[in-house]
Amino acid sequence: MTDPIYRLPVTVGASSIDILGHVNNREYIRWMEEAATLHAASRGQTFEALKASGRAWVVRQHWIEYLRPALLGDELVVYTWVQSIRRISSLRRYAIMRQNELLTVGATEWVLVDYVRRRPMVIPPDVQEAFQLLPPEAPELSELGISHMVRFAPSVDL
Repeated sequence: MTDPIYRLPVTVGASSIDILGHVNNREYIRWMEEAATLHAASRGQTFEALKASGRAWVVRQHWIEYLRPALLGDELVVYTWVQSIRRISSLRRYAIMRQNELLTVGATEWVLVDYVRRRPMVIPPDVQEAFQLLPPEAPELSELGISHMVRFAPSVDL
């Protein structure tokens, strides 16, 4: 199987900088969503493929913790992986790093919905099988220096 961790390189540009001189909070969420979308596409789960099968992913909740600021010109890597898949939701994790320095950790609870009805649906086996799940204690994460996870409270019934 392919690497369960997806890597998105990002160079911080001027449009990402806020009035305090560091990356604006909205940029981290944008990078997280972009990494998640590209990771899913790399596993055959493009938006077009999902829509054609009558499905789409929507965000239910985001959690993010800022540990250190990113600055103009920084070369970053956004790491993302799927930690769990439940009946209608999936928990995806993120870490944003500058070289070996952990800057931000995050998580998103994604819910699969029926594209036409816009209602949650059970995640079918083909979608589940597209991703290798990676628990927080996985050696692949500690090898990257990702040992800190964002605190969160996912929905208990999804």
